[in-house]
Amino acid sequence: MSSHIARRVLRVAPRLARAASSEVSNTAAPSRGTGLRTALALTAVGATAYGLGSLYPPEVITILFPRHAPPPLPVNSPEGIAQTQALEKDMLELDYLQKLRRQDTANEWYETRPFSNIDPTLPQIQNHLILGALRAPGRLAVPPIVRARKDETEALAVIHVGRGLCGHDGIVHGGLLAMLLDEASARLALLNLPSHVGVTAHLRMDYKRPVHAGRFIVLRTKLREKKGRKVAVEATVEDLDGTVYVHSSSVFVEPKYAKMLGSGEVLKALGVPPPDPAPGLVKDA
Repeated sequence: MSSHIARRVLRVAPRLARAASSEVSNTAAPSRGTGLRTALALTAVGATAYGLGSLYPPEVITILFPRHAPPPLPVNSPEGIAQTQALEKDMLELDYLQKLRRQDTANEWYETRPFSNIDPTLPQIQNHLILGALRAPGRLAVPPIVRARKDETEALAVIHVGRGLCGHDGIVHGGLLAMLLDEASARLALLNLPSHVGVTAHLRMDYKRPVHAGRFIVLRTKLREKKGRKVAVEATVEDLDGTVYVHSSSVFVEPKYAKMLGSGEVLKALGVPPPDPAPGLVKDA
């Protein structure tokens, strides 16, 4: 519909300009006609630009004509290290997180950094997609900050998506967003399964609008159903203002062999806080 209107605007504007200039040339002096023709032509061009701007706002223009960005920096280069450190500082100081920490219900939540304490030199980590290949400047440079309810029914993760994660230049790849939602949903699901071990059985994605790269996004997850060895989770990708870009629904199941697998390392990797001390005991200073 919008493309059809745009074509009509582009076709009609030149005709209006020619018709107006022809009428002016028949009713005004040559010297005045030249000025009027110029003015009317500029008006027609302005009207065309206004019409196109209304149909295709700046966000769409940035998709069609993305700003140039250099390739991701090497992981261990001085420039790459400096960029990662600056990004970490920016994340910790986000107003979005500061407001959450000041809310009246802040004591119902805890904050953690999943995977932040894992040795990156371990072979299984080097071959891991998120912790290995994607943990680099310009990609997923820093571990997310997760705020989760203490009853593990809801959580949110703030993460930065770099320009090295694009499909269309400047736009985060849809498959990458699906992976992030799967990982965020899995964290909530595993903490609600009996053995804390599970696999994705179903994942449905609903893409509402493109996500621009080079910014912080929020992965918000909510527990929808918990029944035996099955957990259902809903999740969204949002910006820091709460606009929803992607919605997902997923189901995770605990495999029958789950009891044969230890969950201690899983819980450590997910960033679960230690249990509160028993009443009357004081935490170590």
